[in-house]
Amino acid sequence: MSTVHYLSTLSFPDAWLDRLRERHPRLEITQITADSAADVPAEVWARTQVLHTGGVFPGAGQAPRLEWIQLDTSGADHLKDTPAWRLPVPITSIGGISPVPMAEYVLMMVLGLAHRLPRAMAVQRSAVWPSLGERWDTLMPRTLRGATLGVIGYGRIGQEIGRLARAHHMDVLGLKRQRTARAGAYFGASARDEAEAEIYTPDRLHDFLARCDFLVVTCPLTEETRGMVDAAALAALKPGAMVVNVARGGIVDEDALLSALRSGHVAGAALDVFDEEPLSPDSPWWTEPGVLLTPHVAGFAPDYAEQVLRLVGENVGRHLAGSDLLNLVDRGRGY
Repeated sequence: MSTVHYLSTLSFPDAWLDRLRERHPRLEITQITADSAADVPAEVWARTQVLHTGGVFPGAGQAPRLEWIQLDTSGADHLKDTPAWRLPVPITSIGGISPVPMAEYVLMMVLGLAHRLPRAMAVQRSAVWPSLGERWDTLMPRTLRGATLGVIGYGRIGQEIGRLARAHHMDVLGLKRQRTARAGAYFGASARDEAEAEIYTPDRLHDFLARCDFLVVTCPLTEETRGMVDAAALAALKPGAMVVNVARGGIVDEDALLSALRSGHVAGAALDVFDEEPLSPDSPWWTEPGVLLTPHVAGFAPDYAEQVLRLVGENVGRHLAGSDLLNLVDRGRGY
């Protein structure tokens, strides 16, 4: 059997690479931790058949033997302006690695916003104990029981968020492109029943938003979702709603959200992603009252390396056997 040349531009430990070799002895593995295509020697690109990468892609004609790209990201929006997007090779993602930690992050933020955590943190920084009246007026929590949580992007992550929200006796709405499940094979797929969430489609976005006490954004960034949560969408939200964004910068109009927060129409926000990353030191988001901010960490998975090994190992086996790959990116949809 012929050797298959696998290139990782990441930084997996030697033990991780050894386990992948043991599972698939036909692989000849090269790992070059790279920031750009120029960091990979031309002779390595020339022999690469399988590329495992986060954001390093060959230029036109650099990798003539390339057969498949395995992304180390769940989204594929960063490929669209690269020659790799136009190559006639399959692209797969690591979707399915992070639904549980992302859902836990979202619930942490929902609880934090509901219990006025930004205000409580401001009190701590001030080192001034507020009066009973001030505490009553500014730190009174909002109950989750009976509140409505809406998720834009009701896929694997959204369904896990819905499961945790229902454990808090919240009503769950999901907005997704199609009411039926997307065709294809996915890593970490479950038989979880969507019937416990009321499903909307994007043509009813404003009807969906009008019911939300908490809005969670988890959808991929595509041409269809870019700017989806704009000023009009935010105005359609139930007054006093709270927003959590763990998707991508570019889906929520940041200027419109800032205005909605300052007007009081949106009562709070938890943001893990931004149009500009890293966020500049002079960004208003660092100090905006009522906002919880984190530096794009919601998808961090404690057992990431083990799960990626399972996914990549399975996909390598499928590739060698000529079978359908898990987490195949649909170029038409952009994810």
